[in-house]
Amino acid sequence: MISFWEIIFLILIVGSIAFYLTCAFCTLKFFVPPEQAIEPSGEGVSLLIPVCGIDEGAWENWSSVCQQNYPNYEVLFGVLDPEDPAIPLLKKLAVKYPDRVKLLIGLTPRGINYKDSNLSYLLEAAQHEIIIFADSDICVVPDYISIVTAPLKDPKVGLVTCGYVGKNPRTIVAALASFGRCFDFIPSALISGVIDGGFKFAVGPTMVTRKSSLQEFGGLHLNRIGSDYNLAKRAVEAGYKIEFSRHILESDTTGESFWSFFQREVRWARTIRFNRGSQYYGMIFCYGVVYSILLMFISGWQNWAIALCIATFLIRYIQALIAIFTMKCPKLLLWLWLLPVRDILSLTVWMLGAFGQQIYWRGRWLTIEKDGLIIQGDS
Repeated sequence: MISFWEIIFLILIVGSIAFYLTCAFCTLKFFVPPEQAIEPSGEGVSLLIPVCGIDEGAWENWSSVCQQNYPNYEVLFGVLDPEDPAIPLLKKLAVKYPDRVKLLIGLTPRGINYKDSNLSYLLEAAQHEIIIFADSDICVVPDYISIVTAPLKDPKVGLVTCGYVGKNPRTIVAALASFGRCFDFIPSALISGVIDGGFKFAVGPTMVTRKSSLQEFGGLHLNRIGSDYNLAKRAVEAGYKIEFSRHILESDTTGESFWSFFQREVRWARTIRFNRGSQYYGMIFCYGVVYSILLMFISGWQNWAIALCIATFLIRYIQALIAIFTMKCPKLLLWLWLLPVRDILSLTVWMLGAFGQQIYWRGRWLTIEKDGLIIQGDS
């Protein structure tokens, strides 16, 4: 006789297997078709990068945006804290690329969201119509600007975004971060795009738009977290399409501690819950590997439970391999033994994200409220 808890775990496992298979299908459908040739529009582009501290590989990351095969663009870096340790490195960059780099230092926060406050200053200083909001921790290819701005040739496209993965992690923490993005986040984003009949969100490390379009859908909101989600939501409400690029950015988190990585993931989880509401709880059907292990224990190691566990692991690993090869991240293969650990961690993060309002972000405790509004919190 199958017990109540065995039935519960069976339902969760079947739902998770369906999720893994859908992830695999959507990933193949999105990434396998050959990419079309990119023709740069030649329009002027302003690349806006808010900086807070020095990320791993900062010099390589920042140099990469200054070495683009694009005729007409500028790179604006903004720093709030006049004592930020990144400033000497940024000044060195400005000396090396004087015609490309502009620095705005010692900016006074205009809202609780310091990142968007920083961007608001950069946006005012930008000289060009096309705007790229980019995180400071990404390393880009020489054709990055051409690739991410190309979809704006379609006047119906209001915002362009793309995923990001650490393709060559050198630590366990970096590998866990890469797994979450490559195996779960990007495939889940593709599923959402299918379910919603088009993408209705963006991804923070790169968002591309026009100044005029940005004004139409309300500009930056300086007291919200999850601005990528909110910006895309308002773009769709204004009648624009969101273009999710097949270009995958490189993001290196090698120097990050486990605690910093874990706090970021919990912050993301709680942000998603407050922005997406009840949809967050549907993510319970994403952790079949963990459920299958638990089912083996509670069933007393029944043969059928062991067989189901093996099948679940096999399907999950096939889905992960599809993600690795379609997103061109072969060096993640070396870390695949960590996949069950990543899934246990993901379930833990999801459970912590299911309640609570406090998040830790760049040295500050904040409290999230409805619709992603944030207020200064207590530690």
